[in-house]
Amino acid sequence: MIGSFGASCVLLFGFPDVPFSRAKNVIGGHLLSSAIGLLFLHLLGPGWWAMAAAGACAAMLMMATDTVHPPAGSNPVIIFLSQPGWDFLVLPTLAGACVLVLLSRLYRFAIRCRAARRAV
Repeated sequence: MIGSFGASCVLLFGFPDVPFSRAKNVIGGHLLSSAIGLLFLHLLGPGWWAMAAAGACAAMLMMATDTVHPPAGSNPVIIFLSQPGWDFLVLPTLAGACVLVLLSRLYRFAIRCRAARRAV
């Protein structure tokens, strides 16, 4: 698991209509930030300055690609602290972000159905 997924859940379930909760932001932001974290870790080593540079670069790239998801900004730090391999991009990052988006959409659908039944 990634610690930043907890903050992603707050956005997805509590504030589903804000731009940061769009599927492309959640999935793209997490994937991009984790990729940058892994790239910097493997190219520059586990130094504090490399971790700071990875975080800054991830934020800049999320802004440049319009995939800003604030919780994903902590992924480079998580990566530098845990030092995983490249498979971290697929599991838990990509799979976890996709599951969160799917669950939040199912939740919203269920809430709308429930509200529609009550209105009848």
